[in-house]
This record gives sequence, C-alpha cells and structure tokens, in this order.
Amino acid sequence: NITKKEFNIGSPKQLGEILFEHMGIKGSKKTKSGTYSTDSKILEELALNGEEIAQYILNWRELSKLKSTYADALIEQISSKTDRVHTSYAPAATITGRLSSNNPNLQNIPIRTANGKKIRNAFISEKNNKLISFDYSQIELRLAAEISGDTNLIEAFKNKEDIHSSTAAQIFNIKEKEVNTDYRRKAKAINFGIIYGISPYGLAKQLS
Repeated sequence: NITKKEFNIGSPKQLGEILFEHMGIKGSKKTKSGTYSTDSKILEELALNGEEIAQYILNWRELSKLKSTYADALIEQISSKTDRVHTSYAPAATITGRLSSNNPNLQNIPIRTANGKKIRNAFISEKNNKLISFDYSQIELRLAAEISGDTNLIEAFKNKEDIHSSTAAQIFNIKEKEVNTDYRRKAKAINFGIIYGISPYGLAKQLS
C-alpha cells in the first residue's frame, strides 16, 4: 500500500530503487556498483526522520534474521540422543577472558526486542536443573567511578545499588520501583554512551 508497487523486499537493489527512485526519498547515494545503500544505518536514519516504510523494512529484517539465524538453525542443532540443544564453550578464545559459546552461540540470543525475547522462551532447563547466567557487573562504570573519584557513583556501588535503575529514576523523574526494563535499557545506553563519547544524535538513534 505504501509503495503502490510490488518488489522483492529481500533484494537490496530493488529496495533501493523503490525507496530512492520510485518513492523519491532522500537519504542514500549510489554505491560504486550502481545500487543504492539500504543498510540498517540508512534505514534507521530514515525511520528517525518519520519514513514509515523504513521502520516496516527494519521490522521485516529483524523477523527474517530471527527465523533463519535462531528459529530454523536451533531446530537443526537438536541432538538426536537427548532431544536438546548443547552448546560448546571455549575457555581461551576471547581477549577479554570470557567464555565463548558456539553451535549454537547462546551469548548471541537476542534480548533487546520483544520478538527477540520470544526466542529465549525456547530454552527450558531439564527437570531438577537450572539455567544460570553470569556476567560482569557494570565493570566499565566501576572503573569510571574509580578513575573519576565521583562520590555519587562510588557511594552507589558501595550501597549495592543498580546504577542503571537509579539513573533511569533520575532521568525520567520516577521512583526507582517504577523503573521497568525499557527505562533501565535507555538509562544503560545513556550511562555507557557518555563514557564512550556518544553524540546527542547517536544517542537519539539508540533510544529511537
């Protein structure tokens, strides 16, 4: 209905022609190969500028990736012996010292979007077993507190407060008990964004 013309949404060439020639949207230039760039960065900028079709395409890409990378792939990796999925951990494959997970990569199962979270519902522990998650606890912010000597940050860590939740409460002017996962995620993007020098525009894009 938006384009008034049928095309293959999975074809970057056709998509570029529809968006930037047929619909006349501004925001992309032709690459050396003669096609328009339709990568996620371009589409996110268009969506931020109110182009409804760009958000639909981003949604379609998300669902397509979830289906091919996770839903379909996980089914193929089910063990015939146990009817379960078993990952392999490598203890010395990453520079940071973290365990890496392969076939499937369980550290890569999406969590930021509502659709991505649904994939995680497939992971259920066996009876009398539990799934346990381990992660560094806000390590960069702890380093920032130590290096800067910021009394508020240091006190918050000493009091075992959740930094992202307390930041969210201040930013959105709500009580900490009213902070939900979406508020906390946005506060987390702000906290880490400031440390790594994000621009106001870059932060606006991250927060949509």
